[in-house]
Order: sequence, then structure tokens, then C-alpha cells
Amino acid sequence: MAHELQTRYSDLILAKLRNELVLSDGDVFNNDYEGDPAAGIVKIPVRDTEVQVSDYDKANGITATNGSTTYIDFPITKDKAVNETIDGYDAQAVPDKLVADRLDSAGYSLAERIDSDGAATLLAGSTVMNFPAITKDNIYSTVVDIRTAMSKAKIPNDGRRWLLCTPDTVALLLKCPEFIRATGLGDQTVTNGIIGRIAGFTVKEWNDDTAGLAMLAGHPRFATRVNAWKVPVKIQDLSGSGKFIGASAVQGRMIYDHKVLRSTAIRAVYSPGSLTASLAAGTTTGKTVATVTAGNTGNTYAYKVNPAERATYNESSSAYAGTALTSGTTEIEANAGDIIEIVNLNSSKVVAVAYLTVSAEDIG
Repeated sequence: MAHELQTRYSDLILAKLRNELVLSDGDVFNNDYEGDPAAGIVKIPVRDTEVQVSDYDKANGITATNGSTTYIDFPITKDKAVNETIDGYDAQAVPDKLVADRLDSAGYSLAERIDSDGAATLLAGSTVMNFPAITKDNIYSTVVDIRTAMSKAKIPNDGRRWLLCTPDTVALLLKCPEFIRATGLGDQTVTNGIIGRIAGFTVKEWNDDTAGLAMLAGHPRFATRVNAWKVPVKIQDLSGSGKFIGASAVQGRMIYDHKVLRSTAIRAVYSPGSLTASLAAGTTTGKTVATVTAGNTGNTYAYKVNPAERATYNESSSAYAGTALTSGTTEIEANAGDIIEIVNLNSSKVVAVAYLTVSAEDIG
């Protein structure tokens, strides 16, 4: 019975999680991988070219070509847990309504964490597009420019391209005559959290306030999410802990990670603009150096590695609480796969941001 409850509790949280995710599986991320995430590493298929088509010779047949699908090892780095004490109840006596409430809350909290980490990976692996101030009069042409850039990069225009828009950007879209509201696309579209379509993109509202970010565009074929329970959810009796009396806890561990497979397929759209920066190996073993090349106001910077929350526009330097960065000089301790957030500070306020993914070549 205990194992059945673990499965049921875990399934309930996954159902809640899927419902709360804005950066959802199938719409924004694919789940194409092989292997068991609980083992700590999976294999992800990467295809950068399509199958070659040639003329067929009836007499001699056709020469076989080599498929270009390769598999890369992808270590799972995110390991999150829930462990909330329920005081006054032994494990067998916890009311069902209280269990359901805690499971519901756990699903919501996990969805927020996974969405935040997934967005950081998308931003760090994206191709940045900077635009002047976006208004209701130029937002359609802005989206068309994004569409054109993705088409030139040979990203499929198969109806699956997505556009995540901040609330301010959504407000402009709703005033745009070219925007097709979800109510005209069918009930299923509405239930998936989609608010409409424009220029071939499916649009979702994304309550994100990353400094200067207006939109994030992409295609699910080129961004992968891996997630699984490391330890299924259960109600753990704490009576034998030597510390808690008449108490239990909701416990479980989830592992997950994200990866962008092609940077030209993911477009981070900033208005009025973002920082442009690059990484190079530091002189010290295990360290990298970031150089800001464009988009800055003055030369005051700070950074975080794998930020738990992304920097917001006008956030004070004290609230941001990053580490001071001197462009081209400061050595940052990092590992391959880490995400570095660099902020530009003007009058001690965040005015622009850049995200970079660390590669093995970027580390001394």
C-alpha cells in the first residue's frame, strides 16, 4: 500500500506541475532522451542537418548516406526536494484533505523552480536580438523580424514555434490588429495556456521581469527538458527521529535539467537592449573570464553563477547582491554547463543583463 501511495502522490504532484508550468513540455521543451535520469546522466539526440534526398537510379540504386543524428551525454545537475513537516499527525492519521493541500503546494513550488531554471537555460543558450523600444505600432514588425531570422536559420515553421511574452509585451499585442486571440483558435488552445497567435507563433503570457527582456521565441525541437523522481513522494512518519513527537512530513526528491540544442532556434528579444558578453579561459585552473563587448551604460558590473532568481530591471545593487565584476579581468570559478548572469549597474541599479553558458573551453 505504501508503494501505491508513493506512486499516487507523485502522480498528483506531476499533474499539478504540468498544469502550472508556463514553459511546458511539448510546447516549449521536448522530452527526447534515452536512459534513466535517476542514474544521473542521459543521452540526448542532436540533429543539425536533415536527411539527404538524392535522385534514384533504377539500374544502380542509390548510395546510402550517413545519418547525422548524434547522441550527447547529458549530466543531470538539478536535484530538488520537498520536506515539509505536518505537526500533530502520525503518518497514518494525516487527513486526506491536508495531504492534498500539501501535495498541491509542492507541485506549484516545483513548477516555479523548474520554470525559472528552464528559462535561465533558454536565455543563456539563445541568440540575442536587440530592438529599440517596442510599441503597439511596431510590435508586429518586431515579431515578423524574429520570424524571418528563425526562417533564415532553417527552424521549421510547422505551427510549433512559440513566443513567450512578458505582461507588458502582451498588453501591446492585445492592441495589435494582427494578433489572433485564443478564443478564435479553439477550447483546447485556451486550456493549454495559449493566449493567441501572431506571425506563425503560438503566444503564451510569461510573468517574467528579467531586465530588458520583452519576448523569448523558439521551437520545442531544439530545447530539451529531462525530469524524474529520484525519490517518489511519501508521507514519512517522524516518530522515530528522536526529535519529533506525533509528527510526519511530506518528502520527495525530483531531478531535472534543461539543454538548448541549437542557439539559432531560441531568440531572446530585449528592448531597448541587453549586454553582449563573451567568456574565455582564465589563467587560474577552474576559472573563466567574462568580457562585456556591447550594450553597457558605464562600466559597473556584477555577476552570479547559476542564479536562483534572475535580475530585474531597476533592482538595486544591494538587493541584487552579486559579486563585483571587472570586464576582461575578474576570474570566475565555474564548471562546464554553469550559467553566468552578468548585470550592468547604473546609479547602483540594474539596467541591462546578459546570460552565458560555460563550456569546457571557457575554463582555465
